[in-house]
Amino acid sequence: MRPARRRKLVDTLKVDWKVSIRRACSVLKVDRSLYIYKSRRGEQAELKLKIKDICQTRVRYGYRRVHILIKREGWPPQPLHSTTCYPAVA
Repeated sequence: MRPARRRKLVDTLKVDWKVSIRRACSVLKVDRSLYIYKSRRGEQAELKLKIKDICQTRVRYGYRRVHILIKREGWPPQPLHSTTCYPAVA
């Protein structure tokens, strides 16, 4: 069963039976971390597109300069994102 479906089951159990998240997760044998987890996939995709755009317009820039440009545009200052995404799109 997919995680989204499990979250829906926990939500319906919570509403119908008026139980806590902890109780609903334990009854359905679902980890609470799975229920609380929020994917960052959309944010990563935007960052990759931005890095790709910078790499195409400024061909000679390395990952350090790309990171500085991304930071100037308001992205969170995490150099690991730049270094991990850079080789994939550059």
